[in-house]
Formats: sequence, C-alpha cells, structure tokens
Amino acid sequence: ARGVPCGVTLRPSRPSLRLQEKGLRSAAGSSGTQQTLTELWASGASLTEVVQESFARTARADRHEWLLRLPEQRVLEQAAAVERRAAAMGEEQRASKLPLMGMTFSVKDNIAVAGLPMTNGCDYRSGGAPVPSTTAAAVTRLMDAGAVLLGKNNMDCAATGLVGIRSVYGAVQNALDRDYISGGSSSGSGVCVSLGQVSFSLGTDTAGSGRVPAMLNNIVGLKASRGLISTHG
Repeated sequence: ARGVPCGVTLRPSRPSLRLQEKGLRSAAGSSGTQQTLTELWASGASLTEVVQESFARTARADRHEWLLRLPEQRVLEQAAAVERRAAAMGEEQRASKLPLMGMTFSVKDNIAVAGLPMTNGCDYRSGGAPVPSTTAAAVTRLMDAGAVLLGKNNMDCAATGLVGIRSVYGAVQNALDRDYISGGSSSGSGVCVSLGQVSFSLGTDTAGSGRVPAMLNNIVGLKASRGLISTHG
C-alpha cells in the first residue's frame, strides 16, 4: 500500500446540523439509539461480550463495507487470548500494556494480515488474491495493545479514488444516507466505524483517502505524520 496508515477512529462529541435535521445520532447507526461499543465496555461488559456484539453488528452489514469477516470462533479466540494476558497482569500493567483492550477494529484490504487474502480492491472474484505470510507492523501493534481484529474492508480499486464507488465488490454506501457516496478510498473503514460495527478501523491516506470518508460519514480520520507509524505491510 502506498498510503500512510491512519486510524479512522474517533466519533464526534455532538451531532452535526445535518444529522440533527435527519433525527439521527452521530455514529450510532441507522436507528439512532444504538449503544456504542465504547459505552458497552464502560458499562462493565466483558471483552467477550463486547466482541460478540461487534461481530453481530458486522453480520448485519449491508452497504458493501466488508470484503472479509473473520469466523466468529477466530474472533472469540483473539478475545480469550487478550483476557488471559490481562488476567496475568496487575491493574497498572494492564493499563500500560493493553490500552486498547475492549476495542474491536478492521483494516482496509490493502493492509496485510497473515493468512488472509489481500485484494487491494482489485478484481479477484475468481480467486488468486495474494495471501500475505506476515502481518503489517501497524496491525501487529494494535493487536499487541489488546485490540481484536474482525476483518477487512472494501475500498476503491488500488486505493485510487476519493468516492468509494470504484470497487468491483460494490459501491460502498454512506452510513448516514444511502443516496450519498461514502468517500474513499478507505470507504468501508469509514462506514463500518460510523455505523458502530467496530471501535476503529485502519486505513491508508495519501491525499485524503482516510480523512475524506471519515468526514463524509461524520467521524474523525487521523493521518499519522510520515515516519511515525511503520508502513511495512
């Protein structure tokens, strides 16, 4: 991937005017009453419960935002591994070593995850997509910090586009209004975060590919300063 990884992460603290006019709550999904995953974790839910809820929300995805979801058993195994690590630590050490415990995430499909096909948004519907043997350094760091990976998101082909409709796997629809574009090229990442399916998503951003879909779906896209985060993988 040419882009610099950027986390499509934080939700706005208050709804935009357009959202208020539509009667929706920012980044809470189409119902406007959905509890965020962060709120669920803060309420005392276990990591397994948070992960199960996040997985269930991805199963209802219908805007072409996902290209690959991990099997539920594999996701729960990740959660169990994090819980075992946490159980062996004191409270202070957990806060230091597992700051992302309680969060789920996805990655744009031009970022490598060992054993998972990587399409880069290109046409591999007949098979043949490359399968990396190693995981991107940024993804590894997130998982080491306690975040649980749920799968890979749709994107504009070869990360060339700011609209989110240039994908043979389907044009990604805006999280707030299906009649609007999602923005790209990290289209699926922006939409799944805005709909509350995952806590955050890792995308890439060369000229706005992470920030544009974040903006159009009323969340925040962060582009790391060049060299701050490894682009290996």
